Amino acid sequence: MPASELSVEGIAARLSAAGLTTRAMQHAHHTSIEAEVPDDFPADSWREVLDAVATADRFGLLASNVDGLVLWAAVRKEVPATGDVRGPGHQR
Repeated sequence: MPASELSVEGIAARLSAAGLTTRAMQHAHHTSIEAEVPDDFPADSWREVLDAVATADRFGLLASNVDGLVLWAAVRKEVPATGDVRGPGHQR
């Protein structure tokens, strides 16, 4: 199993262990993991959640009136070339 898939499974498992329901979606160059965060999510669980998504290549938290809070993380399927480590437009 590729390292990126192991990373996705690990992140999803850690988020699930923290009490969130996750869904993974395949994209051309990355896999994303999303989890809706309920309003009553325990404050003391945020540390584990943030530690889990910090292992992804990118992560964030979206807030909307429709879906509430949605935590997301993205893991690249392939290791980027040295010049593209930070993504398009962020090269040194």
